[in-house]
Amino acid sequence: MTKRLDGQVVIVTGAGCVGPGWGNGRATAVRFAEEGAKIFAVDLKPETVEETVERARAVGGEIAVHQCDVTDTAAVKDMVAACLSRFGRVDALVNNVGGSAKGGPVEMDEDTWRRQIDFNLSSVYLTCKHVLPVMVEQGKGAIVNTASTSGIRWTGAAQSAYAATKAGVIQFSKVVAVEYASRGVRVNTVIPGQLHTPMVEARLAGQRAGGNVDALLQTRLKRIPLGFMGDGRDTANAALFLVSDEARFVTGTEIIVDGGMSARCD
Repeated sequence: MTKRLDGQVVIVTGAGCVGPGWGNGRATAVRFAEEGAKIFAVDLKPETVEETVERARAVGGEIAVHQCDVTDTAAVKDMVAACLSRFGRVDALVNNVGGSAKGGPVEMDEDTWRRQIDFNLSSVYLTCKHVLPVMVEQGKGAIVNTASTSGIRWTGAAQSAYAATKAGVIQFSKVVAVEYASRGVRVNTVIPGQLHTPMVEARLAGQRAGGNVDALLQTRLKRIPLGFMGDGRDTANAALFLVSDEARFVTGTEIIVDGGMSARCD
């Protein structure tokens, strides 16, 4: 490894995972640890971060775990303060919290709509709200927000709230990037497509394929021109580039990680 992030402190939200394997948050924490970063791993359920910690330490990484509801502004403020107390600075923030709910505007109840906004979009707003002043004081920082191809096109299911909030993440990132560029903070977005992560087995299969994981995987695979599904490590590698000094002239933009799916017309 090149140790591109040697000594840098990175907050990774959603660093846990619903099962064994490579979710976006877990893969990001471990990949960044491989590159020398000190990881402040944040999740609502600390038990889901245990494998993340084991894998990060196995590659020689330093990692601390903090329980936090990133839809709660007081909790997020305390989380950032805890990171500063532990490591003294915040060089990068990677937002990985998010999840989908099925249904269009007629089928979806209003409470679900509001929860989707809080979970997928307000969580990004709140972490940025409390991390940006730290980065401005330092004179430097990088933020990567995780969106979804659902935020840029139809991806096979009616998930109106998820699509709307992920589109919001993309535009939110652009506006914040321009606002904070002169203060040394870069903000970009990773847009994963239909990856094979533990979330597929744990939740999505039950929503859209009657619990038949193989059927769902085959449906998703047919949409991908490269002919295989990536996983959280592909998201992590894109985020790693955007956080690193190799992307010093990159802000207010997106990297799509979907095997070419969103480039298709059908």
